[in-house]
Amino acid sequence: MTSLPTSFNDAVAAGQKAVTVDAAMLAKLTDLAGDLAVNLVIASIILAATVIGARWAARLTRRVLLRAQAFRHDQTILSFAVQVVRVLVYILGFIAILQRLGVQTTSIIAVLGAASLAVGLALQGTLSNVAAGVLLLVLRPYKVGDVIDIGGAVGTVQRLDLFTTQMSNANNHKIVVPNSQVLGDVILNLSGQTTRRIEINFTVGYGEDLNAARAVLVGVAAAHEKVLADPPPWTGVTGLLDSAVEIRLQAWVESGDWWQTQADLMQGGKEAIDAAGIEIPFPHQVEVPAKGTAFARVVAAPPAEAEGD
Repeated sequence: MTSLPTSFNDAVAAGQKAVTVDAAMLAKLTDLAGDLAVNLVIASIILAATVIGARWAARLTRRVLLRAQAFRHDQTILSFAVQVVRVLVYILGFIAILQRLGVQTTSIIAVLGAASLAVGLALQGTLSNVAAGVLLLVLRPYKVGDVIDIGGAVGTVQRLDLFTTQMSNANNHKIVVPNSQVLGDVILNLSGQTTRRIEINFTVGYGEDLNAARAVLVGVAAAHEKVLADPPPWTGVTGLLDSAVEIRLQAWVESGDWWQTQADLMQGGKEAIDAAGIEIPFPHQVEVPAKGTAFARVVAAPPAEAEGD
């Protein structure tokens, strides 16, 4: 009879203890949820501040660099520096958010150090593009606005960023070349110099007066308003071809006038040669009949007549 009250008291005590533990656990979970909610709100505020701060820092960097005489007219450094500052601000904001969520900075550094090898192997192409972009910015083989030829792709440089070089060709096609490929290929800067030479090859018949033909071509170049007087235009015989004599015309112009002036000199030279009565021969072949055999040359086959005509 005495065991029943004892068991009952033990059960009541155990129940009270369980209720106390559950209440403490619930209070602890409530505190954790509250702290997490506060941290998430603060992390969201930090994220918004990071986005706004990145934009502000980018504008400030551009404004400061524009005040410097060396960078005022160089959009290459401006765009590159602005992008680097923006990325750095985002990295700092990301670290601040992780710290607010309870991730220690030392842990972040340890994780980054442990994962650096794997990330480096996985992103070696991307990292090489970043390294190449920095080298291109230091070496300065071209800048925004230059006309360059990279592996046969010709265009005007529109932008140089951390990963790629963006160009636009004469047909307004957008060309994007990875920086590592740019640095590893031959870079031909067509507008890197203030002046540029035009070279046009003309052909005249073997029976023509070569000095007269050269004088005609020099006169055409000297009369063009875009051709520079120093150095003066030059002509010379540069080849004895199968059917003609090759005469090369060279003239110097400003880099921005190269395309149109070349077209003008090519047309003007042809018209001047025709006006002077100098022959520009068509390509032809000389046929030699084989010994002891009849030889006949078919100039053009007549068109086949339609059936029933």
